[in-house]
Amino acid sequence: MGLGGCIILIAVGAILTFATDWDMQGVNLDLVGVIFMIVGLIGVATFSSIARRRRVVVPPTTPVVDDPATHHHRRDGYSDGYGV
Repeated sequence: MGLGGCIILIAVGAILTFATDWDMQGVNLDLVGVIFMIVGLIGVATFSSIARRRRVVVPPTTPVVDDPATHHHRRDGYSDGYGV
């Protein structure tokens, strides 16, 4: 369930709890609405923690090897790269 589904659960739960006055035999709609809101809040918290964990940048596992045979050094005093 994504973030949108969690927000929809919270909205439906709030509507059932606060905006309706229906009476159903054997079903307490206020309690169902509160349960929907709690499940939606748990889903939002879970989704945000997973999304935060996905943003972590992991360094590459293969090391970068610097091969000195591929470098072309000039011997005129500018081999450090500051002169042309």
